[in-house]
Amino acid sequence: MTPRRLVLAVSSALAAALVLAGCTVGPGGAAPRSTSDPSSGPGSAGSADDQDDMDGALLDEGRMFAVVSWGSSTCLPQVDEVSAEGQRVSVTLVEPEGDGATEQACTADLAPRASLGALPDGVDPTKDVTLVVTYGDLIDEIDVDGDPAATATPGSSTEYQPSAAWFDDGGLVLLTWGSSSCAPVVDSVEADGSTGTVTFVTDEDQVCTMDMAPRATVVEFAEDEVDDDASFKLTLVGGGLDGTVEVR
Repeated sequence: MTPRRLVLAVSSALAAALVLAGCTVGPGGAAPRSTSDPSSGPGSAGSADDQDDMDGALLDEGRMFAVVSWGSSTCLPQVDEVSAEGQRVSVTLVEPEGDGATEQACTADLAPRASLGALPDGVDPTKDVTLVVTYGDLIDEIDVDGDPAATATPGSSTEYQPSAAWFDDGGLVLLTWGSSSCAPVVDSVEADGSTGTVTFVTDEDQVCTMDMAPRATVVEFAEDEVDDDASFKLTLVGGGLDGTVEVR
């Protein structure tokens, strides 16, 4: 997608465990189930007018997609069903499950959350994709720009590398891989033209499960910090994620 402008860093969403290294993201099957572990940046904002808006992005070299919705930062919708006809992908989002005895309690904030799913086999990620998302009574069609630079096909084995893509004029989704119980938590963000930096909280005492899962983090910058006409490099610092990612 074309580089977009951004407004500040908000929530980090933890996608539940896929499978251990060497396995694939299943083609067209139910997407990785997700729970949310919000991270706070230098001021997250939203309004009631935003809560029905949804956006999308392609990630992991075309193997995965993200649906960005607005709502409680502690209750991330889960991708339940995915199917496709050509470039038209139908996605059903459901509320996160509780502990089996009670419904999950959700905070009353309003934040963008990214729900991760696997693109079905046969979809061409280099071409534009339409996500038809059903979330309760809400149905939304999201036009997602294809990624001409995508090097993978849906259903192929992931290489567990971080990736990032703009989802609209106000934000990007960052995909990272790691423990499903230790989502990245954003400490700060900054940008200067064609480069940006996201610093994550590093907790040396945190105990994490030993699985390998996709985690989606919504990141936003101030509009005047990003150059509209330049490619954008995102530097990750801390949280065991140190590296650089090209934002598509």
